[in-house]
Amino acid sequence: PQEAFESWSRKGSPQAWHSHAFLARLHNLLRDRVPELYAKLLEHGATPMPFSDLVQKHYDDPDLLPEDDDVTLLACRRITFEWVLRRHVLDSGRVACVDGVKVTGLLARPAAGDAPPTVAGVRLRDAEGEREIEADFVVDASGRRSKLGHWLQDIGTAPMREDSEPCGIFYSSRFYRLRDGVDFPSLEPAVGADVGYMKYGIFPGDDRIFSVTLAASPDDPTLRSVLRLPFFEDAAMAFPAVAEWIDPAVSLPITGVHPMGDLRNTRRFFVEDGRPRALGIFPIGDALIHTNPINGRGCTLAWVQAFLMADAFAEHGDDLDALAAAVESGIEREIVPWYQAGLAQDRDAMDVDRSQRQGHDPFAVNREDGTVDPKAYMRSLLRDGLIPGLRENLHLLRAFMRIFNLLEAPSDMMKRPDLLQHVLAAWQRRDQREPVVLGPGRTEMIE
Repeated sequence: PQEAFESWSRKGSPQAWHSHAFLARLHNLLRDRVPELYAKLLEHGATPMPFSDLVQKHYDDPDLLPEDDDVTLLACRRITFEWVLRRHVLDSGRVACVDGVKVTGLLARPAAGDAPPTVAGVRLRDAEGEREIEADFVVDASGRRSKLGHWLQDIGTAPMREDSEPCGIFYSSRFYRLRDGVDFPSLEPAVGADVGYMKYGIFPGDDRIFSVTLAASPDDPTLRSVLRLPFFEDAAMAFPAVAEWIDPAVSLPITGVHPMGDLRNTRRFFVEDGRPRALGIFPIGDALIHTNPINGRGCTLAWVQAFLMADAFAEHGDDLDALAAAVESGIEREIVPWYQAGLAQDRDAMDVDRSQRQGHDPFAVNREDGTVDPKAYMRSLLRDGLIPGLRENLHLLRAFMRIFNLLEAPSDMMKRPDLLQHVLAAWQRRDQREPVVLGPGRTEMIE
């Protein structure tokens, strides 16, 4: 894994060089569905980070529940994860991995009547020229830059509709290694915050390595300075929580700064009105739906889709119509709600950023005319009620962590009476507690 980290070129996967939180939903899928792979990840340094450890750090004599065991993240670098996974797949003897080729199109049987065409394989180009591979079923896992829309039109399908809008951020990451004899400053699964003009996150990995990610608006030219050194380090050190980790006495940087931009929330509609564009093929992961990577959900949601497809294929492998319907039903149920939640979250974050740059307070609940701004009120509830409430109430923290880890649907916590009462109680005490200073204001950061 260390050689892979230092030299493995992953041009088709730029996110491999950024922070990752392998959420509890993925941890549990690995543990329960592919225990041999899970064991190999642990053998190569991946570390489970259970909710119970976080609770016992912050609460005296907490009342833990049996289901809390399922709230366990996996600390691991993406490169290590992919290296172990690739070796596991190849060692199974059931998969042939063909490198150095480019898919140029699809093989297809013409549609009969009003039925969609059926994909029967792919066209490839490599150093020796063009060739074809026939297949009973094709999976497109080629990521957010998938060419599937073009390939489908080439075999006579209608254009694939796409919804897409910006995430409102760029982000940059740097990796660090702890000094010998030094422990992680925090045992929490991830440390992060959103200060409006910038977001930061700290992600423990394997082999005593962790990463720091900074994110800001792509149309804020001054803050784009954090895409390179020394400005990334200057900005990171300005956040007290980050400075604790990257203090030279605690850790040393082991990479430069890795940038990532052109981030969009995108959904491609392979199935519409119950009809797939083609049979015998299906896109999954970022090729179908991708959201803001700062939320750390992409890898987990892709694995959820993969197991949905595997289960559907086991049941409907001989009926391509039923297979397409089963996969789409699972995606609508398990994936689409997270896409919609991500859209709403990013839209509001962009509103907050614009408001701050215009000199307004996006958390000012009362307008000048005495009325209440409902958006600002909800933001204040989250900042001054939910966030401090997570440190004060185990019931609230448990519910938040289950949703954060995709173990429960992205329901609005503010609509649950059992949770809202705790959020409101914490919010009403907002003037009685010392304010938590997450970092400098935007003006000070720019200076």
